[in-house]
Amino acid sequence: MKTRTLKVATILLAASLTMTSCIGSFQLFNGLASWNKDATGNKFLNEIIYIVISPAYGVCMLADTLVLNTIEFWTGSNPMASNVGKTKMVEGEDGLMYAVKTLKNGYEVTTPNGDVVYFNYDKKTKTWSQSAEGIDIKLFSFNDNGTIKAYLPSGSYDLTLDEAGVMKAQELVGISYAMR
Repeated sequence: MKTRTLKVATILLAASLTMTSCIGSFQLFNGLASWNKDATGNKFLNEIIYIVISPAYGVCMLADTLVLNTIEFWTGSNPMASNVGKTKMVEGEDGLMYAVKTLKNGYEVTTPNGDVVYFNYDKKTKTWSQSAEGIDIKLFSFNDNGTIKAYLPSGSYDLTLDEAGVMKAQELVGISYAMR
């Protein structure tokens, strides 16, 4: 009995040491729990659903732990965390509502008057660009040294990702703090 307990304790200790700092987001399990919580407007019915589908929680936890969180650890993204195809309504600074749809490589923004603007990310060149009415405009790209190259009408500029870089960008486009 003691050797069995010692073996189990050793295995648990080894597992906890080898899995530190790679907990993961548990997107599949949390997605199931979130759905179950709001499946109906009745908390008692939601509880009955939970009891009926409770084996699914174990399967989701196991899949998250052994597969999805491992993928997330090594690649930096969880396959279940994808928002591709989902649209959110976002209030702009002008108080109007904009539809923002997540695409595989960026976003599609539909303005209140129906105009569509695309913001696209090119992984190869690490560049964000804007596309509207057939016109593509480079916005910025990520440099290997942790800065960005901003593409402005007056030229391209390397900017740091801190307050100094923001102030320089505002200066280059003629925005002052007084105007904000």
